[in-house]
Amino acid sequence: MVDDRDRLKLDLPTDGESDPNPLWFKIVMFGFMIAGLAWILVFYISSARYPLGGAVPGLNIGNWNILVGFGIAMIGFMMTTRWK
Repeated sequence: MVDDRDRLKLDLPTDGESDPNPLWFKIVMFGFMIAGLAWILVFYISSARYPLGGAVPGLNIGNWNILVGFGIAMIGFMMTTRWK
């Protein structure tokens, strides 16, 4: 027969790693991935005028927009390593 002490040991999680992620984590993770993709698509569709291209004279970063878009998306992809 199992006594109460053994039952309590089975019910309690051993560490914090087994807890599922909150809903906001998934929303932010997919948000970063979609925002990065949208940044790159806007850059290509607008013929390098937006988001920070020729249409914004003081902030023209040119083809570095691709790196910015991939950087934003990579934040989302790195978050997937912590998704449970």
